[in-house]
Amino acid sequence: MEKSTAKERIAKLKDLIEKYRYSYHVLDKSLVSDAVNDSLKNELEKLEGEFPDLITADSPSQRVGGEPLKKFAKVTHRSAMLSLTDAFSAEEFQAWFERISKLTPTKIDDFYAELKMDGLAVSLIYENGLLVRGSTRGDGQVGEDVTENLKTIEAIPLQLHFRPHKKLGLNEEQVKKALTGRIEIRGEAFMRKKIFEQLNISQKSKDMKIYANPRNVAAGSIRQLNPKITSSRHLDFYAYAMITDLPLATHQQEHILASALGVKINMYSQQLDSIKKIIKFHQKWEKGKDKLDYWFDGVVVTVNDKKIFNDLDVVGKAPRGSIAFKFVAEEATTKLTDVIVQVGRTGKLTPVAVLEPVAVSGVTVSRATLHNQDEIERKDIRLGDTVVVRRAGEVIPEVVNPIKELRTGQEKKFVMPKKCPVCGSKVERIDGEVDYRCTNKACYGSKLLQLRHFTSKAAFDIVGLGPKVIDRFYDEGLISEPADIFKLRESDINQLERFGELSAQNIIAAIKARRQISLPRFLYGLGIRHVGVETAEALAKHFGSLDKIRNTKLEELQQVPDIGPVVAESLYRFYAIKENERLIDRLLKEVKIKLVQTPKGGKLAGQSVVFTGTLEHFTRQGAQETARSHGADVNESVSESTNLVVIGQNPGSKADRAKKLGVKIISEKEFQKLLRYLTSN
Repeated sequence: MEKSTAKERIAKLKDLIEKYRYSYHVLDKSLVSDAVNDSLKNELEKLEGEFPDLITADSPSQRVGGEPLKKFAKVTHRSAMLSLTDAFSAEEFQAWFERISKLTPTKIDDFYAELKMDGLAVSLIYENGLLVRGSTRGDGQVGEDVTENLKTIEAIPLQLHFRPHKKLGLNEEQVKKALTGRIEIRGEAFMRKKIFEQLNISQKSKDMKIYANPRNVAAGSIRQLNPKITSSRHLDFYAYAMITDLPLATHQQEHILASALGVKINMYSQQLDSIKKIIKFHQKWEKGKDKLDYWFDGVVVTVNDKKIFNDLDVVGKAPRGSIAFKFVAEEATTKLTDVIVQVGRTGKLTPVAVLEPVAVSGVTVSRATLHNQDEIERKDIRLGDTVVVRRAGEVIPEVVNPIKELRTGQEKKFVMPKKCPVCGSKVERIDGEVDYRCTNKACYGSKLLQLRHFTSKAAFDIVGLGPKVIDRFYDEGLISEPADIFKLRESDINQLERFGELSAQNIIAAIKARRQISLPRFLYGLGIRHVGVETAEALAKHFGSLDKIRNTKLEELQQVPDIGPVVAESLYRFYAIKENERLIDRLLKEVKIKLVQTPKGGKLAGQSVVFTGTLEHFTRQGAQETARSHGADVNESVSESTNLVVIGQNPGSKADRAKKLGVKIISEKEFQKLLRYLTSN
């Protein structure tokens, strides 16, 4: 190919590749496949290889330079790259608005709101439309020259090309004239979520370091001395400000102009005319931040009118006319006071951090996962450490790392127990696995059954805490014993997937309603072997208080009516176990036992009543309690001493035995008539 033909072909290829770049990165429209785009670039590089003197600085082939640099040169910014003041609540944001309103006679009712990207701030200098230098923010006054690295970011144009825009308010001649001079574009270089995830997968496959967050990776990638490494990280870019001699009246115009020149801006930025609308905009994106393919941690709000903005001037290192309205922090520091080991449904032992309560992402966190022993050792987390706790989105809180500089020397290393904390069985770790497991396959069931039993209808009857919910809370490390249920907060629950604010409120309200409980329900809820509903009633009636039951000797228990030797032995053994005593003590710190005295001289006093079958208008428990309120002794079995048997549908063997013994039998309807008679007389 002759040089003149090659020159013409190269020019066309450059224009076409730039067209595709602009459409894909700025307009978010893909005109051709990646394969087609790569093929065009490949042809361009081959032609430039044949005719090196035709290579220009704005050629797409120059995005990745040659040899790695030995060091970065320092760059002094013509005007400081200022930092922003933060607001962490609507109240703080409102206070900022009130402050700046007092500093200008002009009413401020025009703002520009944009997502606050979690990346690295950089400056791009264009002369005669060509990118001549790119630098980091540095300390705001002096940064580092990272031009070759920034050239690898496809979203950053190497050459500015003006495309007319209806909302710009400038004529084409003005812009073209400005392009012959110096234009500075400032923005944020960042890494998208998918790229970050792919990078960590690659790192893991090579047994290399896993990166903690994309911001650090983006910053590290830009500060690589080898541009080829930067190129491999596939960074992205959004412009957020422009410095030019053009007469731009608003901050919004800076964004429009950047886009018209082929520079990528965030499509979700918005002009707003009231504080109320800004707060709604903030709330919308705080809830929706996980829907986008990049990280952002708030909303930057700027007084849109550039004259008012400039008149407000600067305070310290921050412009008065802008503020970073942050989302609620997803990380916080607190003290790790203890580590408990949770036994999951498969027998897996999971260490859970017990923390001094701290607000993270708008909720109070007192427990967080530590994952496993290997993770604890890798992060070198110790009891007593001040730790960083993270809760992102709906994710269960986790301990990120300890702050070793705050150690006192009193911190202790955690070691996984050799025996299961639930059943005392041997704990084992299979080769090649990170998890420790209890060898007793019945272990999980016994622990979960205790919690399920505790919240059942006949016990504490906590609405909303059915078996599936109890299992979920247990697996998430929120509860491990009955007392933990009363320590739950709404914030513990609504952070879980499929648990919204309303369900969390309802569950907490149901728990609160059971902070006062009758003695029979309390006794039955403990899950003592052989102690059913009737036995719990008999114990409560005989002793009158929990303290008396706990301190009664075996011989005395055996003398209680309706309490046989087997039940007495079971009761005595239960209270003889210190851990059971401690469990009750912890529970009594959360609930109060209300003593319900059986009415003396009730119309059914001295009458032994048994209910059997399915009742239509009562629950079994409701019917029993109603009978007791009239003085009756309610029992589960029919005997010669039974006075009355109330039958529902499908009554079973109890009705047969009552007939055989000649005990009076009445239907549910007749029982209701009896109650009306007893109430009216």
